[in-house]
Amino acid sequence: MYFVYILQSLRDKKLYVGYTDNVKRRIEEHNKGRVSITKNRRPFKLIYVEGYLNQQDATTREKFFKTGWGRTYLKKVLKNYLGS
Repeated sequence: MYFVYILQSLRDKKLYVGYTDNVKRRIEEHNKGRVSITKNRRPFKLIYVEGYLNQQDATTREKFFKTGWGRTYLKKVLKNYLGS
């Protein structure tokens, strides 16, 4: 399975969207600074996950979340969480 995940930086409160076949390992990589794009925004916490049977569906969903429409969708879905 493949997963689209959303992390929130505890430093700047911004979101990061990615996909992986191993969520636990990937979060550890982000939090240990092994991902160059996020190493200066550590630590992160996982706030959202969706599972997919194939990689293409996961990458399509990840790309959607990175669009304006996708960000709007996430704000609606995570409204209560992000509002607190």
